[in-house]
Amino acid sequence: MATEIQSGKVHVQTTINGESVDFLAEPRESLLEVLRDNLGLTGAKEGCNNGNCGACNVVMDGVLVNSCCVLSVEAAGASIETIEGVASPEGLHPLQQSFLENAALQCGVCTPGFIVAAKALLEENPDPTEYEVRWWLAGNLCRCTGYDKIVRAVLDAAERMRAEA
Repeated sequence: MATEIQSGKVHVQTTINGESVDFLAEPRESLLEVLRDNLGLTGAKEGCNNGNCGACNVVMDGVLVNSCCVLSVEAAGASIETIEGVASPEGLHPLQQSFLENAALQCGVCTPGFIVAAKALLEENPDPTEYEVRWWLAGNLCRCTGYDKIVRAVLDAAERMRAEA
């Protein structure tokens, strides 16, 4: 639910990483700005701020989106998963562990977006081919490392997750 209040800000109720969240936002603010600046969820990064790099990926109502291109008021009533919601209290998600073990990161700016995107892929297709992984992650850019390590990490995590299922 989104309700405009007198200050020009909008009251938004949503669910983020399984928890009910309320926030105030200006109608022009992006979901990325609210996540980082208002809610302290700084895992999603601002890379390009125009939807071309994937550093700000989140899953909104089951769909992978660039949070820099979503208005915060559009989050009203939605269910959002950010990188902060990927790990469990028991430990890292297999994707996170695989990224570490396969050295699939360097500076880390793009890593949360890659992991969120890869998780969305593996939820839709638990046994992707290398081609499918590369195609799915084509909306994510990395300026530091080769994509081969990232693709290997996703395929390794997929194999682990299938073995655990």
